[in-house]
Amino acid sequence: MIRVLLADDQALVRSGFRMLIDSADDMTCVGEVENGRDAVALVKTRPVDVVLMDIRMPIMDGTEATRQIAALGLDTKVLVLTTFDLDEYVFAAIRNGASGFLLKDALPDELLGAIRAVAEGDAVVAPSTTRRLLDHFADLLPQAGAKQDDRLAVLTEREREVLVEVARGSNNQEISQHLYMAEGTVKTHIGRLLSKLGARDRVGLVLIAHEAGIQ
Repeated sequence: MIRVLLADDQALVRSGFRMLIDSADDMTCVGEVENGRDAVALVKTRPVDVVLMDIRMPIMDGTEATRQIAALGLDTKVLVLTTFDLDEYVFAAIRNGASGFLLKDALPDELLGAIRAVAEGDAVVAPSTTRRLLDHFADLLPQAGAKQDDRLAVLTEREREVLVEVARGSNNQEISQHLYMAEGTVKTHIGRLLSKLGARDRVGLVLIAHEAGIQ
């Protein structure tokens, strides 16, 4: 059972998400909070698999709450909920350890699928949202430098090809088809990329690729 915490300062929004989550057979809502401080406190006191994190909240925003939750070293994942006008905050949240982001107007099945993906250790890097959002605030990405190039220098040619596909938002099945390799091999390459580049998850790989100028 996937244990989900809702962090949003709007009670009506939390209520809607709770109804959706509790309607799924494989997940349950273990709590609701209206600010980031309470989200961090709750994660410290009870098991939480996924936090649905709003960005703008009183007392402590979702960006700082995400940083503190990631710093705890627990298995708790953070899935950021956003709208297009808050892209810069989403970027900061991802840099602080969020495992992905989703638009608040996502369809119910998309939200549930995103929660499941994040809970399983994957990240929400959908081409239709991730690439649009990254392009929208591309100016906020650091310029690629010598240090970043050195980090990529440890990759094999095949690993670079896989990284390019990840940066484009391709899932494992699509990478398998594009690069003519088994899905198991794709998973192996992604595991090596995470290790070599020091990325926390797939979102981290996307950010590293964009920072390095890989499109």
